[in-house]
Amino acid sequence: MKTQRPLSPFRQRLHEIVYEADTPAGKAFDVTLLTLIGASVAAVMLDSVAGIHQHYGVWLYRGELVFTVLFTLEYLLRLYSVQRPLAYACSFFGVIDLLAILPGYVSLLYPGAEYLLIVRMMRMLRIFRVFKMAEYFRESQVILTALRQSRRKILVFLFSVVIVTTVAGGLMYVIEGPDNGYTSIPVSIYWTIVTITTVGYGDIAPQTPLGKFIAAALMIIGYAVIAVPTGIVTAQMVQSAQHPVTTQCCPACSAEGHDPDARHCKFCGARL
Repeated sequence: MKTQRPLSPFRQRLHEIVYEADTPAGKAFDVTLLTLIGASVAAVMLDSVAGIHQHYGVWLYRGELVFTVLFTLEYLLRLYSVQRPLAYACSFFGVIDLLAILPGYVSLLYPGAEYLLIVRMMRMLRIFRVFKMAEYFRESQVILTALRQSRRKILVFLFSVVIVTTVAGGLMYVIEGPDNGYTSIPVSIYWTIVTITTVGYGDIAPQTPLGKFIAAALMIIGYAVIAVPTGIVTAQMVQSAQHPVTTQCCPACSAEGHDPDARHCKFCGARL
C-alpha cells in the first residue's frame, strides 16, 4: 500500500474543525452547518407554498443561492482537508454533500430544479456524530452491515417477485381485458404490483370471477413480499453484532466507525 504523505499542520487543523466534533471549534462548525442545513430546507419548503412564493419568492431564491455558495465552500474544504479527496467524494456523505449543492446550480438553467435541494435534509444524519451519539451510530452500522450481507438473498427474492408480477399481469390482461381497465400488459403489471404490495389504490379492479380469484391469491402472496425481506434482514442483523465504535473520522479517507482503541483506519490503513 502506498504511504500517504501526512497532512500539513494547517490541513490537520482544518480537518479537526471540518470533520471532528471532539473540539470546541469542530463542534461549533458542525452545529453551524446543521443550522444552515435546517434553514435551507425550511426555505425550500416555504418557497413551495404559493402564497409565500408570490410575496417572498425572490428573497427565498436569493437565500438559496447564498446557501449553495456556502455549502460549496464547505464541500471544497472537506476535499482539501483529507489525504484522499476522491475517497471522500465517493463515500456516502461525499455523494450526499455533492447532491446537496448541484440543484442550486442546475436551477440557474432550469427554474424549478431548486426544489430538489430538499435532499439536503439527508445531511442532518451528521447529528449523530456531532452530538456524540456513538450508540446510535453503532446501530446504524449494524443495519448497513446487515443490508450489505443480505443483498444477494434480497436480489434473488426481488427477481422472483418480478417474475410473478409479470406473469400475473399477463394473465390479468388476458382474463380481464381492456373493457375492465386492463388496457395493456404494463397496466396489468402496475395493477399487480399495487395489489401484491397491499397498497390497493382501487383505480383498477377485476370484474370476472377468475380475475378476482387471482387477485385474492396475489393479496395472500403480498404478505410474503413484506415478510420475507424483513426476515432476511432481521436474521442478518442478529448475526451482525458489532463491538462499540467511535465517531472518529479518518484524515485520509474520512471513514467513520472505528473501534475505540483503534490507531489506524480499518478501511485504508492511515493513522488516526
